[in-house]
Amino acid sequence: MNMAETVEAMPNPSLLGELEVEVEIKAPAAKFYHIYAGRPHHVAKATPRNVQSCDLHDGEWGTVGSIVFWNYVHEGQAKVAKERIELVEPEKKLIKFRVIEGDIMAEYKSFLITIQVTPKEGGVGSVVKWHLEYEKIDENVAHPENLLPFFAEMTREIDEHLLSEE
Repeated sequence: MNMAETVEAMPNPSLLGELEVEVEIKAPAAKFYHIYAGRPHHVAKATPRNVQSCDLHDGEWGTVGSIVFWNYVHEGQAKVAKERIELVEPEKKLIKFRVIEGDIMAEYKSFLITIQVTPKEGGVGSVVKWHLEYEKIDENVAHPENLLPFFAEMTREIDEHLLSEE
């Protein structure tokens, strides 16, 4: 392999990015984590304006390698995402979804969403952290900051839904 091939195989650092948003909620960490790890199809019930459906296409809910298909609305437009569960760590209340198909892949070569929920220290409730890692297809694509308010709003609505179930 010559040097040109090696350089071409490496991702362009200016196309790579990471973003995150943290949202404080009142629900227990285990309860919020479980809605994504064990029953993401309930997300549509909790936040119907943002998520219309979540269907299991392959595997089992909350298991690595399973394929989940989302119908959602972002900035007033209907969108879809097919995601593969990459990592599930119940003890850390962490789950990773890799987007493998859908609207977001028109602008990104890779897109990884990590959700981690931690109990609030010395208090009631939890902190939900959404962490996005991505590679843009080219320099003309914007960083996906516009997704952060979407995830924050969705988190707050899921929290309200979980508290109403108690």
